[in-house]
Amino acid sequence: MAGIPIIFKSATLNLEGVLHLPESGGTGDVPAVVLCHPHPLYGGNMDNNVIMAVSRALLAEGIAAFRFNFRGVGASDGRFDNGVGEKDDIRAALAALGGRGEIDAAHLGLMGYSFGGMVALDEGRANTHVRAIGCVAPVLIPGVLQDMDKPLIIISGTDDHVVAPADIYREAATMGRPATVTVVPGVDHFWWGHESAMAGKLAEFFREALK
Repeated sequence: MAGIPIIFKSATLNLEGVLHLPESGGTGDVPAVVLCHPHPLYGGNMDNNVIMAVSRALLAEGIAAFRFNFRGVGASDGRFDNGVGEKDDIRAALAALGGRGEIDAAHLGLMGYSFGGMVALDEGRANTHVRAIGCVAPVLIPGVLQDMDKPLIIISGTDDHVVAPADIYREAATMGRPATVTVVPGVDHFWWGHESAMAGKLAEFFREALK
């Protein structure tokens, strides 16, 4: 899966990312999704199995995928900031992506996995540049979905030891519009061996939400 290495600024920090463009894309008309990786202190980075699988699935649907390393991860400057500075990193990634000539800046989505899902929801719920959000096993801040009025899909597993499906359903019920919640039997927090079907569902969601 070929990609374009990109270095972009989050305030004074240089962050690294990789942009994957679909073969069918033209100039300025490609919808795109920023992908947020799991917890940096537990080995999370932009090469994570879930992030890579979703990137491939997005490309198959004609959607660009921009995965990047949060501050303090890989070659990105800085240090872990417990989800605070990472929101700045998401805003910077959206700006860098929207400024690309190939990308339709009016059709941007945000995807996150685990810790990345937590930060994506916290930032994306009110960010006017984000049209839709997709999350895999997101760690949920209580009240983060309250009255949110954007297309949202959350995918988790019945055997997830980090985020209980009941908590996802409870938070989703507080939204200002119905969310899509899919709980897959027999899958834990890490999705090894189950990436393809999960990624396909997310890509289908973004295909419709970013029209």
